[in-house]
Formats: sequence, C-alpha cells, structure tokens
Amino acid sequence: MTTSRETGSTAGSGSAPRTLAEELRTRPDDALAGLLRARPDLLNPVPGDLTQLATRASTRASVVRALDRLDRFALQVAEALAVAPDPCSYDTLAALMTGDPGAEGADPRIAAALPRALAALREQALVWGGEERLRLVRTARELLAPSPAHPSPTGLGPTVAEATAGMSPGRLQEIIAAAGLPATHDPVTAVAALTGLFGDRTRMAALLAGAPAEATAVLGKLVWGPPYGTVTAEPAPHLRWLMDRGLLLSTGPGNVVLPREAALHLRAGRAHRAPEPVAPELAPVTEHSARVVDATAAGQAFTALSTVEELLKEWEGTGPLVLRAGGLSVRDLKRAAAVLETTEPAAAFWAELAYAAGLLASDGDVDERYAPTPAYDDWLLLPAEQRWTRLAGAWLATTRTPGLAGERDAKGRTLAALGPDLDRGPAPEVRRRVLALLAELPEGASVSADTLLARLQWERPPRTATDDLRSRLALWTLAEAEQLGVTSRGALSGHGRALLLDPPAAGGVLAPLLPQPLDHILLQADLTAVAPGPLRRPLAQTLSVLADIESKGGATVYRFTPESVRRALDAGRTAADLRAFLTEHSRTPVPQPLAYLIDDVARRHGRLRVGAASSYLRCDDEAVLAEILADRRSAPLRLRRLAATVLAAQVAPDTLLEGLRAMGYAPAAESAEGDVVVTRADVHRTPPRTAPAPVPDGPPVPDATLLGAAVRAIRAGDLASTTPRKPAPAAAPTAGGLPRTTSADTLATVQAAVLTGEAVWIGYVNADGAASQRVIAPIRVEGGFVTAYDHTADEVRTYPLHRITGVAELADDVV
Repeated sequence: MTTSRETGSTAGSGSAPRTLAEELRTRPDDALAGLLRARPDLLNPVPGDLTQLATRASTRASVVRALDRLDRFALQVAEALAVAPDPCSYDTLAALMTGDPGAEGADPRIAAALPRALAALREQALVWGGEERLRLVRTARELLAPSPAHPSPTGLGPTVAEATAGMSPGRLQEIIAAAGLPATHDPVTAVAALTGLFGDRTRMAALLAGAPAEATAVLGKLVWGPPYGTVTAEPAPHLRWLMDRGLLLSTGPGNVVLPREAALHLRAGRAHRAPEPVAPELAPVTEHSARVVDATAAGQAFTALSTVEELLKEWEGTGPLVLRAGGLSVRDLKRAAAVLETTEPAAAFWAELAYAAGLLASDGDVDERYAPTPAYDDWLLLPAEQRWTRLAGAWLATTRTPGLAGERDAKGRTLAALGPDLDRGPAPEVRRRVLALLAELPEGASVSADTLLARLQWERPPRTATDDLRSRLALWTLAEAEQLGVTSRGALSGHGRALLLDPPAAGGVLAPLLPQPLDHILLQADLTAVAPGPLRRPLAQTLSVLADIESKGGATVYRFTPESVRRALDAGRTAADLRAFLTEHSRTPVPQPLAYLIDDVARRHGRLRVGAASSYLRCDDEAVLAEILADRRSAPLRLRRLAATVLAAQVAPDTLLEGLRAMGYAPAAESAEGDVVVTRADVHRTPPRTAPAPVPDGPPVPDATLLGAAVRAIRAGDLASTTPRKPAPAAAPTAGGLPRTTSADTLATVQAAVLTGEAVWIGYVNADGAASQRVIAPIRVEGGFVTAYDHTADEVRTYPLHRITGVAELADDVV
C-alpha cells in the first residue's frame, strides 16, 4: 500500500509547496512536458514562467476542458475532493472513496485504483500539495462542489457550516439542545459541536436510533441525492423531529436540506453510491470466423466504391444546386437516395464521404452546384484497394458528421448534408477510439453497441445525460464502419486493423480480398446481359451507355432497349461498332433479337434530321413526314410543311427531338452544315479543390520538439522572475515588477557584466510594447546595442539599450 500511494505524492523533497506554482517548480522537465501534452491549451501562447502557467491552468475554460478529459473514476476522485475538507489528507480521501472500514458493499479495487487516479489529477495540475495536504484547484472545486443551482454528482449537499450560515444564534442553540449537546457561548462553537456530532459514528447512531420510522424513511430518500426537499408551514411530526435536531436544515421558506456530514454517516462514509474504479469489461464477446468477417467486409468495401462512383457519375452532368445557406436540399438528397437505392441518411453519408475525400465540391459558379472535382478523375484511375484506402482514411480523419443531417440546430434550423454546420471536433478521436476498442478483441470477435458505449462513457463521462455527443458519434461510427467495409457483423476486419495502424498499408491487406474486374459479359436471348462480377472500367462505361442497369448485386443485369441503343448511336457509335463490341466482350453469341434490335434502331436513326430554324425537320421519305403531320400527338410541336422533305416547327430543337422520340421515332440532330451532331453527356468538373480541413476540438497535441522548447522557455522565464537580485536603491521596481535605472547606470552595469562574465537581470520592452524580465549574460556592448546570451530564450540575442528599462545584479549565491 505504501508503494502504491507514492505515485500520488508530490515530486521532490523539502517543505510542502504553498501554491500550485511552487509545486510545478519541483517537477522535472518530463513531468512539465506531460502537463503541456495533456492540456495543450496552456501553450497558446507559451507562458512566460511557472507562475503564469499555474494561473492559466486554473482558469475556468482550461479546467473545464481538463475535467472533460478525465475518466469516470478520476472524475469521481475529483468530486470527492470537492466535498472533502480543504486541504484533505490522502487517508481522508481514501475513506470518502471506500467508506468506513468493513462497510457493506466495499470494493477492494477502489484502494488499488486511487493512487492512479490521484496521479492523473496531479499530472494535469488539477490537484497539488503533499499527501497530508491535498488541494483541488479552486476553479475545479467551484465547478464540482454542490450548490442548489448545480448539484454535485455525489448527491451531497452543503456542510453544516454552509447550511447554517445566517441562522440565528437562538435557533442554533435550540438545535444542539434537541440533539443532546450542551449549550455553547457562540454560533461558531455551536456549529462545530453539531458538525462533530454528525461526524461521530457512535453518537450519530445513538441519535438516529430514537428516530421515528417515518423520519428514517425520509432520510433514506435524501441520502443519495438530491439532498433538498420541501416542507409545509406546519411540518409533520417526523419532519419536525428531523428539523429540531438539525438533520434537516432550513435553506429558505419551505425548503430544507440534508447536511453533508449527516448524509456521509448514512452512506457509511462514501462520497459516491457506486464508485467505478475499473473500466467496464468488453464482454460478452460474440465470436465469428475471421475469414468470413474479412470477406464480407471486403465485399462491402467494393460496394462502397461503386456507390460513391455512381453518385458522382449522376452529378457530373448537372449536379444539385447549393442552398443559399450551404448544403444539399432535402429534395436533392431524396433524389440521390433514389438513385443509390438507399435511405436518405445513407445517401448523406456517401455524399459527405466523397466531400471529405476531396472528390466532390461546389463549382463556385453563379448558379452554384455540386460537382466532382478533378481529383475524382485521378481517383478513378487508382486500383480499387487504393481508392478504398483514400475513402476510409478521409472518413477516419474528417470532423464531418453526416449523422447530424436532418436534425435542427440551437436556432431551430435544419442541418443540411454538405452544409457548413456538420463539423464536430471530437468525431475523429471517437472514431479511432471505437476502432481501437474493437481491435482489442480477438480477430473476428464483436461486442454489442451498449457494451462499447459503457466503456466509452467510463473513459469520457458525458457532461449531461441528455446531450451525450460522444455516444452518438460512437453509434454513427459503428454504422458508417459497416457501410464502408471497415467492419462486418460488428467485428473489425483485417484491413480495418491495418487502417487504424497505418492507412496506406490497409490497401495491401484488402487487395487479395477484392474481386478482380472482368473483361466479359454474358448476353441472353431476352435482351439482357449479365455481368458476373465487377467489369473493367472501359467495358463498364460503354455498356452503361448501350444498356440500362436492371438490377445490381453480385451480378449486374443490363437490359437493352430501343432507347438505350439510340443513346449509343447518339454518342457516335454505329451499328457495326455495337455488334463488334458485343461480339468481342460476350462469352455467349450475340442473340438474334439483340442484333435485330440494333439494326432496326440504326436503320431508323438519323432518317429524320432536326436543325435550328426555330427548328426544322427534314426527311428524304415524304411518307414519313406525312405520317408525322397526320399524327395528333405532333400537335404540340406546331409543325407545318415547307417543302416535300422539310417540316418547320415552332419549338426548340431539343424539344422537337424529345417530342418525336416520345412518338416512337429515332430522329438525329444535325449541325448548320447538315452533319449529324454526336451528343454526349457533358462531364462537369469543379476547378481544382482541396479536401475540407478538419475542425479541431481545441488546440492540437504538441510534438516533442515544441514541448522541449516550451519547457526550456518556461524554465528560463521562471529563472528570470525568481532569481534573487542584489538590493540597489537605484533599481526600484516599477508597478509592473520591472527594474528602473537611468541610462548611464544601465550602460555601466552591462559593461561591467561584460568584463566579469556575470549574468544580470533586466527589464525589457519590445517593439510591440510588451514588457518582460530576463536574465542575460552580456557578451559585448557597442553601437547602442548589447549582445548577450538570454537565459529566458536560451539563445544569443541583441537588445537596443534604449528598450532596457533597468538592470540589476544577481545575488552572489546565485549560480
């Protein structure tokens, strides 16, 4: 036990520190670096000395951030310190956590875990002081101590002294008399007597032994909190019994509270009802075949690639408009979901994934639309495993949270997919932590979502039960990881483990599991073609023009229709080209119905020519034009004959084309020179765009180089502010603590220091007017400048003499 308690004791030896800054001075450099790593907000900007560091570490915003990063047991220890005496001994704290010796329900793991939790609080400068005088920083105590407006998580109320503040001396004497205590001469001793009674287990037990049963029941309801209650103007006898003895103290008209000392007695000395010294175990575990998990996850990974490609292909012609406030409209999101044959939340995820990977962005035009970026074309050329790695790596690092799409913000506005308000700083950390917990399980094993949430909530307890963002992020992570193929059946795949450790290496793990693209299809007599697997890109692109996708899955079914064949002819293909293409890529002969379909559509394709007059229609076959004029369906086109082979229309050429195609014809557009116009879908790309930068959740964790430089600067600044100086009447400090000497004295002292090689203490004001104090070792003085080794900056610097406010020699015993 002695060894384990040493981990929570103050580093160093000598007298106990009187302030947090003094304790920080006793810490070695690696401990200071640990503090700055755990609380990176303390580095912006780098504190000038340890006093500034201690002050900044005690500010409310910084303390709140530090408390949010504690695990549940460390937070429970901090909460116990907030209701303990200040200062508090280690033994008193241990008693608050474990309860009275031999108490029912005592957990031996608490005593073993307490030193670790206390060391974590000390490392983050939330607790300081020796083992006999532990202190929670004042700001943390204010945040965690109980009050009527902000109840303590311990469920404890105010102390007897706090609850009786302002109570009349006469009423205090009545209470201690009813409790069986002798009268005192003043309120202070009366409060002390009542506090001592409630803290004495034997006398308190004797007092409660005479309580009515109804009074004991009331105490049982208040003991674990909340400790506040209400009473009428004429309390019932059992309530009056409690109030007369101070077991319920009045906090205002009709309001009473159970004092802390009495509650602790009823709890057998425990500050928490259920301390949690150990993280919940990831159990029960469901076992799956690791090979099956990897295979199914790889299949879903390939589906993810196809889904993203399908979405961006849909938007590369005419993408959806960008809302004025940014983001995708509900109507466009529904259309995307219909195209992908999925739900709207899933469509939002795929769109956000493409956006996070830099494959999708707004084009910046006047009528701003979403479109693929030039990076999308480069992405398409990559092998499948590298394409997946890019998507998965972007998902792991992005702060975008598509799960929020469709919800409302604090102002009641709907959050749109691809909108500006979907960034959440903790998202990357939560994703990595969820995958890391899954990686701790055996290969192929999974646990329930509730088990994972329990573990995450222990590691980072939510501030409130109603707004637990991290738990929601964890649930979204589990769903998105399944969609992306990182997990399968709740278990982390092999390439998912590689993604967590080294994202580029994940592609190598995934590659053998992905299906190889095929260069053939199977034509069938019912005007369909079956792709038994993924097709090579040129084949898939041509086939998607020549035929319509009828069904997807392990095998894709394409259907040939007159419209799809005409679409291929409009793209510049001939009937001979199409027959040759199918013959080359089909493992089965080209069925006769398909050959007839191609020839029939090709024979009629281009017989009618549409050009711009408003528009005109010409055909060498006069009978066809006569048939069109006689058809009542042509009335909206407002056609009239100009010549035997030419009709004029009062609609635009594209409208005329659509109208004739709806009537069953296969017209072709022609240019002003009379040539057939080959029509292809316009492929729209945005200007070069970069992927959106993650929005960090607070300052980034500093690297080792920055930490080392910051620790050296803080140590040097602290040396400058604490080094003893020789008393000198002429060097009276100013209001800011800087020395003040005349120019002549400053020059003479610095020149003398050059000759003797001694260090001096100076006050310095830079060009921005910022004042600081430094310890320097002058090297030379010339031209109105002093060149010196600056202990504060740990480098040689040059200072203008006119910016030195004053100088003082260091004490003789300072090395």
